[in-house]
Amino acid sequence: MIDRRSFLASAAALAAPLPALARETEGERLTAVLEGLIQKAMLDSPQLMTLTGMDAGPNAAARGKLDDRSPAGIARTRQLFVDLQTQLATFDAKALTGMDRVNHRSAAYLADTTLQSYAMPFGDPNVGVAVPYIVSQLSGAYRAVPSFLADTHPVKTKDDAEAYLSRLSAFAGLLDQETARARADFAKGATPPDFVLRTTLAQFSALLAPAPARSELVTGLTHRSAAIPGEWEARASKIVEADVYPALRRQADLLTAALPTATHDAGVWRLPDGEAYYRYAVRSATTTDLAGEEIHRLGLELVARFSARADTILKARGLTKGPVGARIAALRRDPANLYPNDEAGRAALLADLEAKTQAMRERLPGYFGRLPKAGVKIQRIPPSIESGAPGAYYTPPSLDGSRPGLFSINLRDTAEQPRFDLPTLVFHEAIPGHHLQNALMMEAPGIPTLRRLPIFSGYSEGWALYAEQLADEMGAYKDDPLGQLGYVASMLFRASRLVLDSGIHAKRWSREKAIAYMSETLGDAESSVTREVERYCVQPGQASSYMLGWRTWTESRARAEKRLGDRFSLKGFHDTGLTAGTMPLDVLASLIDEWKGS
Repeated sequence: MIDRRSFLASAAALAAPLPALARETEGERLTAVLEGLIQKAMLDSPQLMTLTGMDAGPNAAARGKLDDRSPAGIARTRQLFVDLQTQLATFDAKALTGMDRVNHRSAAYLADTTLQSYAMPFGDPNVGVAVPYIVSQLSGAYRAVPSFLADTHPVKTKDDAEAYLSRLSAFAGLLDQETARARADFAKGATPPDFVLRTTLAQFSALLAPAPARSELVTGLTHRSAAIPGEWEARASKIVEADVYPALRRQADLLTAALPTATHDAGVWRLPDGEAYYRYAVRSATTTDLAGEEIHRLGLELVARFSARADTILKARGLTKGPVGARIAALRRDPANLYPNDEAGRAALLADLEAKTQAMRERLPGYFGRLPKAGVKIQRIPPSIESGAPGAYYTPPSLDGSRPGLFSINLRDTAEQPRFDLPTLVFHEAIPGHHLQNALMMEAPGIPTLRRLPIFSGYSEGWALYAEQLADEMGAYKDDPLGQLGYVASMLFRASRLVLDSGIHAKRWSREKAIAYMSETLGDAESSVTREVERYCVQPGQASSYMLGWRTWTESRARAEKRLGDRFSLKGFHDTGLTAGTMPLDVLASLIDEWKGS
């Protein structure tokens, strides 16, 4: 999955001030509107300015600030999309052609779904994914800001270090802003389920456990400022002790106070106007208007399809007894398929991921006409947040190459990452999956910056799942039947997500029913299943984006192969879909249907 902590965090594609555009045609005027949105968002977001490298020169003061997450700050961001919607209405959409039409349709969809999020009576308004709870195990400044300070805020000069301290001080205020907004949501009846509160509180405990000087908030500065004269550890420790830790405790206290009366019901159906919220969540994440019942039916069909394929592979290995999930689980428990659950085992796992990435990199020229310049780095998810984090996720690179794409993997327990599952994980998160798609999108010339950002989950997660299929077609599993089983099991996993997402939020499944279904279907470790199910509970709709997006990519390719015949080129198909920028799935389907072949 792609890490979408917020729209601002996903806007790391920008690297330089945007040039003024001559507005001589409707297409140029449209591009100027879309670039103007990015410029306004950047100027209102110190964090975005750092992410894009714009916090220098006249904007240097931004490097010492964090974003405004108060109601006033939220309202300013909303106004950006109100203005965008108003400006888009001045165009004759039917008269636009080619990429201009793609730009307009994509931006109009974005404005519409984003404003829907602001119209909801609770939650954190967002771009591209629904966030029903301002603070959860996967949302909130307590998670985002420490990673931002450690991974994005530069510490190369004394001014950088001073700006880090300034942001550390501002962190406390940002936490209190979100605490106040979460309290208001709780008063409306939008409290997270009890199990979400417990998992989130465990992460707060991990953050608060170290002495201030040993906090990652302090070491994130001191590890990089050793050559810069100054009392950085002492000053940072004082801020953490006097300001940040108390603010974290205030937020944790709010969650603790809510726990005794929190419901155990898992889905957003129980929240104010919850059924409408789920329809919005599906539309935002998948860029489709499928109803929960239809998603559920499709999921069950695909689960049966991939279970049958896994059964064939298992029987060929002599594994014939028991449910498919149980037989896969037996292989995953086999010590021969596991890394030692210690630091040496984790290091070996990461080294093997690097080797698999390099092997796939050598295959790419035969299937893609264009390849990205940006590299990809593989790293472990920080131990302080791994208890509530997903199994893996990807963060896009910066356009200027100063920051590579990041493939982050959860190594809390290496038993949750069997050897035969890892090739497919690489193909999904790195290449030819998320990294290839995002880096090519960011480097593509001639498209507005807005459409070089990973904001349509159906498009990007659909591509990553298609990339798993493509790796199989490329022969990545030749002479590796267990690796191919890992691929089929991955597809089965994503198919089950359709069932689970719709089950939890539309059919009112309990957390326990969802865990039981996932465990029986997939045979995964209980700890892994529980973490995944709880993720779906706080990110409604997002889990459905994978398979619905994959279906669009694969069906669009099949139609193009049939329509174009000898004029069909797999390289051309990939280049057409990947270098046109992120877009809703129906826009992608139209783009491929209009492609002339190459």
